[in-house]
Amino acid sequence: MDLAASTGVPMIGLNDGAGARIQEGVVSLHSYGGIFHRNVTASGVIPQISVILGPCAGGAVYSPAMTDFIFMVQGTSHMFITGPDVVKTVTGEDVTLEELGGAMSHATKSGVATFVAPDEKACLDEVRHLLSFLPSNNLEEPPLEPTGDEPDRQVTELVDFLPTSPNQPYDMKRIIAAVVDDGEYLEVHRHWAMSITCGFARMNGRVVGIVGNQPAVLAGVLDIDSSEKASRFVRVCDAFNVPLLTFVDVPGFMPGTDQEYGGIIRHGAKLLYAYCEATVPRIQIITRKAYGGAYVVMNSKSIGADLAFAWPSAELAVMGPNGAVEIVYRRELAEAADPAKRRAELIDEYTERYANPYIAAERGYIDDVISPADTRAVICRSLDILASKREELPRRKHGNVPL
Repeated sequence: MDLAASTGVPMIGLNDGAGARIQEGVVSLHSYGGIFHRNVTASGVIPQISVILGPCAGGAVYSPAMTDFIFMVQGTSHMFITGPDVVKTVTGEDVTLEELGGAMSHATKSGVATFVAPDEKACLDEVRHLLSFLPSNNLEEPPLEPTGDEPDRQVTELVDFLPTSPNQPYDMKRIIAAVVDDGEYLEVHRHWAMSITCGFARMNGRVVGIVGNQPAVLAGVLDIDSSEKASRFVRVCDAFNVPLLTFVDVPGFMPGTDQEYGGIIRHGAKLLYAYCEATVPRIQIITRKAYGGAYVVMNSKSIGADLAFAWPSAELAVMGPNGAVEIVYRRELAEAADPAKRRAELIDEYTERYANPYIAAERGYIDDVISPADTRAVICRSLDILASKREELPRRKHGNVPL
């Protein structure tokens, strides 16, 4: 670990062990502490990848937890602080090894596993694939790999891609695949917090980190898990000089007592903090809804995006037409002779006035309204422009992330 950090090369840990040796007592615990300390020292300096190839229990799980990416293998990988026997003794809960700490449990429920593979060979191949998108250390740029995909290629299939109704879902990953080089998109946390998608791709050979709301899942809403997933990814990209490309179609934050009590304010602030802190090139593409505080959080120009673009279908507003009319015209609707008819008229009026990107364009909050077909060409040109971007943060020990 010391050698990797001093020479500036990625660190890959292959984990297969039952934890601290009981007979050694505090000696083994002290040794773990040395590993944890090195994980933290190397964080953001070199990429750190953990591959779980067997059991990883007790204090041993905290080393992988502090690395950038965790790979697990279905059926053979298990991670947990306390095993099924201890859980049963302490809580009375009956749970299997697989349910408690298996690959899919951590991929779908806890979000601990970044990637899950069907077998060890596929897992190690995926590690190699991930490394092709990352620099060796924080002082290098990500590897440039010409793909032969024309940077100004028109993406004509996107012109009529969006559904006619603004409430109909669609798959944001299809838009991403259409604009990136050769349609290759390496998604992280594919099975967790699926209302947002994050991953690596290339644009004209340049590596980009992509964050996009996923309207096909919960309408692309931001909740506790999706905010956390995206904020961690944004910080990894920023640490290793990977430009950030954000596709926005967000109706807002998830409402409800479980979200409020679970700390959606604090967790949503993590994503806001991550974007505000990022100094890499940042590009925003608004495809459809961009409502309220969630629009601001999703890499808007007001929090430091370098370039922002919108499709003609984009809607930038405080809230959707239905909700806005109910609040703004509540008294008028109550006094109307035909409330339903008046409500429909007001919704049409609001939609025409606010459900478009042109007011934002007039004020410079977005740089241009572009045809969906031009999306790839615009992004590639923007990355060329921003390649020389340099930004310095204020001198400080570190910021206080709303953890």
